[in-house]
Amino acid sequence: MIIEGEDMANGKQITDIQTQYFHVPLSEQLGDARHGIHSHFELVTVTIVQQNGQQGVGYTYTGGIGGRAICHMIEHDLKPCLLGKEASCIEKLWEDMVWKIHYVGRGGIASFAISAIDIALWDLRGRSFDEPLWKLLGGNASSTKAYAGGIDLNFSEEKLLRNVQGYLDKGFHAVKIKLGQERLAEDIERVAAVRELIGPECVFMVDANMKWTVETAVKAARLMQPYNIYWLEEPTIPDDYDGFRRIGSEGGLPLAAGENFHTVYEFVNMITRGQIDFPQPDASNIGGITGWLKVANLAYAYNLPVCTHGMQELHVSLMAAMPNASYLEVHSFPIDQYTKRPLVIRDGRAIAPDKPGTGVEFDWELLKPYQETF
Repeated sequence: MIIEGEDMANGKQITDIQTQYFHVPLSEQLGDARHGIHSHFELVTVTIVQQNGQQGVGYTYTGGIGGRAICHMIEHDLKPCLLGKEASCIEKLWEDMVWKIHYVGRGGIASFAISAIDIALWDLRGRSFDEPLWKLLGGNASSTKAYAGGIDLNFSEEKLLRNVQGYLDKGFHAVKIKLGQERLAEDIERVAAVRELIGPECVFMVDANMKWTVETAVKAARLMQPYNIYWLEEPTIPDDYDGFRRIGSEGGLPLAAGENFHTVYEFVNMITRGQIDFPQPDASNIGGITGWLKVANLAYAYNLPVCTHGMQELHVSLMAAMPNASYLEVHSFPIDQYTKRPLVIRDGRAIAPDKPGTGVEFDWELLKPYQETF
């Protein structure tokens, strides 16, 4: 027999949602072909409190723009529709959030805001079941392949090579550099220099950050074929599905994309209309863990591997859980330096945390100097 009011007695109703904004400086300026120079990243954290006192923490991040808008959407548009709801009904809450702000914010900032809340809900679920995220989501493995992804277009070739050598010294077996110099010949020179440094066995990816036209991308891909490139990432704008198909078929390199897709439907279009060999959903902007899982399962259905963009301290658990995982990106935005457990790399693999929940616990004292009002 179900007694009226029993749901409220289980203690899982959301009683508070607390949002914080941090403007975190990078140790050096980092540049890519489309976004220019990065001097900071923005971190938005969300703490969800249940009636029974249990808490879960989620977050999202940006390259320095839009963080305050994300905070305001959480505070004014999403928080009111979540208070009093049961935190364990994650899929229902995800759908409620998507349709609450769909008309004004499909994708974009809305997806970042939903992501932060959704990750907090999954943290709560893991803590409730006393399970680490990688087991909660499937438990395929406790680690995943990882590569070091540099934001290094503004580096001289000498500094670029020192930076890549640093990745090798840290135990990485795979590396990625940025492309998109004003002269394509300079890009090819940098690719040749890095390949010579890392040797023939090291996995080598390149990322053009949407800089090129389709024609330039095809030319670049052909010129890079001798250097055993594992994938060419975002060679042109993410909306040009036909262009991706041309680049893949005429350029001859595998293609990766996804960090600029903020809905699962964009991945559907790229898989069915364009060409994508390595989908790269980012839980910070695809609707959190719930959105990321939708893309991972879509990739599985099309016999494709799933990869990630940024957020390595969280994504390591998602990738470890998946049977179709490829490479985790270890990003140059060092969010994990402000957590109690920075990412662990062992023999080229990233090790998932074993603590209940997401395993991402922020060191609030380290972050405190960078907290600002929104």
